[in-house]
Amino acid sequence: MPHESISVFDIFKIGIGPSSSHTLGPWRAAQRFIYFLEKEHKLSEIISIQVLLYGSLAKTGKGHGTDIAVQLGLNGDDPVTFEVNQIDTKISGIKNSKKLLLNGSHEINFDPATDIVFLFSESLPYHPNALSFLATFSNGEQIAETYYSIGGGFVKKEGEVAGGNSSVQLPFPIDTANDLLHWCMKTGMLISEVVMENENSWRNETKTKQGILNIWDAMKACIYRGCHTKGMLPGGLNVSRRAAALNHKLIDAKPYSDYDTWMQAIRSGGNDFKYILDWVSCFALAVNEENASFGRVVTAPTNGAAGVIPAVLQYYICFCDGYKEDKIIQFILTAAEIGSIFKKGSTISAAMGGCQAEIGVSSAMAAAALTECMGGTQKQALMSAEIAMEHHLGMTCDPIGGLVQIPCIERNTMGAIKAITASQLALQSTPDFAKVSLDAVIKTMWDTAKDMNSKYKETSDGGLAVHIPISLSEC
Repeated sequence: MPHESISVFDIFKIGIGPSSSHTLGPWRAAQRFIYFLEKEHKLSEIISIQVLLYGSLAKTGKGHGTDIAVQLGLNGDDPVTFEVNQIDTKISGIKNSKKLLLNGSHEINFDPATDIVFLFSESLPYHPNALSFLATFSNGEQIAETYYSIGGGFVKKEGEVAGGNSSVQLPFPIDTANDLLHWCMKTGMLISEVVMENENSWRNETKTKQGILNIWDAMKACIYRGCHTKGMLPGGLNVSRRAAALNHKLIDAKPYSDYDTWMQAIRSGGNDFKYILDWVSCFALAVNEENASFGRVVTAPTNGAAGVIPAVLQYYICFCDGYKEDKIIQFILTAAEIGSIFKKGSTISAAMGGCQAEIGVSSAMAAAALTECMGGTQKQALMSAEIAMEHHLGMTCDPIGGLVQIPCIERNTMGAIKAITASQLALQSTPDFAKVSLDAVIKTMWDTAKDMNSKYKETSDGGLAVHIPISLSEC
C-alpha cells in the first residue's frame, strides 16, 4: 500500500451530526459528484439525478440522516458553514416542491421518496458504505459515479488510487506506531512536535495553530450548547437529553452566560472523584446529544465518537490546569497522529469494524494526548493508546433504530473514562516491560473487524438493535 499522508485537519473535521460515515461522508460525496459534473459536463443540461444507497448506508441511512445529507450536498450546501437550524426548512422545501437546485443554481425535478433508493439487501464489495449517483442529461445521455464513505468523513471514489494526500512529502512519514516512535527517538521530539513538523508541509505553523484552535472552539461551543439545551432527541426513540439536567444539578442551577464563567464555576466545585466523574460524563453526553440532534460537531475521528476527545480535553482543562493554548494544540496534534495510525493500520469505520473502530479509536487518541500533556514520555503515550484500545476490542456497533443514540451516546462517556484510566496506568508504568505494543493491538483490532459478523457493523441487524422492542423495523 502507498504511504498515506494524513493531516490533523483530515482527522478533525468540523461538520454536522449525527454520523461522519453516514452523514458527512455522503454529503461530501454529493459535493464531489456536483464538482465532477461541473468540471466534465454542463450542469445546466442535467434533467434528473437518482441516488442509490447500499449496505450500511441503506440499512441505517434514515436514522443517520444519509438522505438529508445527499440532498444538501447536491444542493450546494457545505456542512462546515450550513446553519443547522435551517436543515428542516431546506429538506421540507425539497420534499414539498419536488425540486432541487443543483449547486444552488440549476433546478431539476427531484422527489426524495423515489429518487433516493435504499437498497437494503445489496452491498458493494469494497466497503459497506457505498452510494451511487446517476445523472441523466437532456440529450438522453446517462452517467454514474460511485463513492465509498470509508469512515471519519473520508470519501473514496470508485477506482481512485488509495493514498489520500500521498503527493505531500512529509519529513517524518508515519504508517505505524513503531514509525512514530522511531522518529521521536531519533529526533528527541515529542509526538506533537513530530506532527507539527509534518503539518508544516501543508501550511505554516501559525495557520496550523489557528486551525487547531478553531477546532477547539467548535468543540467547546458544542459542549456548552449540549450542557445548556434540554428536550427530546429527534428520531422517534423519545430519548431525553441528560447533559443539561446533570449540569444543572452539579452547579446548583446558577445561570452562567458564557463558557469561561461556566468553567470557573465547575473548577470551584473541587476535585472529588465522583464530582470529576460526573463532569466527564456530562461533557461527553453533551457533545453526542448535540450530534444526535444534527448539531455542529467535530469529527474526532468520527461523529458517533465525537464526545470522547472533547470530554477528555475538557477534563484536562478543568481539573488539570490545562487551559493554555499551547497545551490544547499539543493535545489535538498528538490525538490526531494516533487516529491516523489507526486509519492506516485498521479502520475508523464502524461499518467495517464495529464500535471498536469509533469509540475504541477515539479513546486511544484521547489517552495518548492526555498522557503527553501530563508529562508522559513518548512510549508512555503510545502505551496508553494501546491500553485504551485493548479494552475496546470486539465492541459491536448496534444502534437501536439506526439512530446514533442508544447505546452510542453513553459509550462516549465510557470511552472518555477509559482514556483517562489508560493514561493514568501508563503514567505509572514502565513501557519497556509492556507485553503488547500499539501496533500489535491495531493489527488485532483489524483481525477482529474482519472476523466480526456483519450484523454487528452498523447495520442494526444484531445486538441491542434487535433485542429492544422500540427498534424501527425498516432499519
